[in-house]
Amino acid sequence: MYVFKNLVDLFAMPLSMTFLIALFAVYCRLRGWKSIAVGLIVAAGLIGYLGSMNLVGDALLAPLEGQYPPLPETSSPTGVEFVLVLGSGYVPRDGLPVTAALDEDGLARIVEGVAIVRRLGSVQLVASGGAPPEHATSALGYAKLALELGVESKSLIVVDTPRDTAEEADAAVRVVGDRRFILVTSAYHMPRAMQLMERAGLHPIPAPTGNRGGAPLPIRWRQMIPSGSGLRKTERALHEYLGLVAIRMGSH
Repeated sequence: MYVFKNLVDLFAMPLSMTFLIALFAVYCRLRGWKSIAVGLIVAAGLIGYLGSMNLVGDALLAPLEGQYPPLPETSSPTGVEFVLVLGSGYVPRDGLPVTAALDEDGLARIVEGVAIVRRLGSVQLVASGGAPPEHATSALGYAKLALELGVESKSLIVVDTPRDTAEEADAAVRVVGDRRFILVTSAYHMPRAMQLMERAGLHPIPAPTGNRGGAPLPIRWRQMIPSGSGLRKTERALHEYLGLVAIRMGSH
């Protein structure tokens, strides 16, 4: 199921869809179906163009990132014993600092988690996130950075087996039980993470971070130009919408 979900996610991304449609267009052209081939090429180009626009990426991210406000810095929730930071990417290499080995989302998540732990005081930081075999887990990267930033080892719990958010929710049940905890993850990922945590019977307090969507400004011509940043925004948003659909269908 884990592999199947990743394959579905891969082929639902704009560039993958563009490639597959263009490939089928070539097949149709070779078979002599010229009009179908032209239509498919146009469709492929349109998908690639729209999926790479910041305007589209921001529009898709806005409903996700707007569901949960940031955790207020001026007031602290009571009865909280844990701060759970959900996993992301971690690729360590010799001579590379941990801040560079963590991906952008992971770095924002763990820094926010450490900041909350330092602000609240006597709480435990739960570093979560596994990885495929033979790969380093984000939980270990989180733990390394947290220790470097001053979190005491006795206040750190490493959960490095879950490979996705659903497995992280299951693992969190064994760690926090029915106690309240602060959940730290990317703002665009928070709606799906909250649903999975609550479905597992947990009681999270959302603390979104690492917002990706642009500020609601008047549309500018630069937002209409395809870019790598626009593509990444669209991919992140589509990944989350697919995950939310899967939850509604009763799947992880």
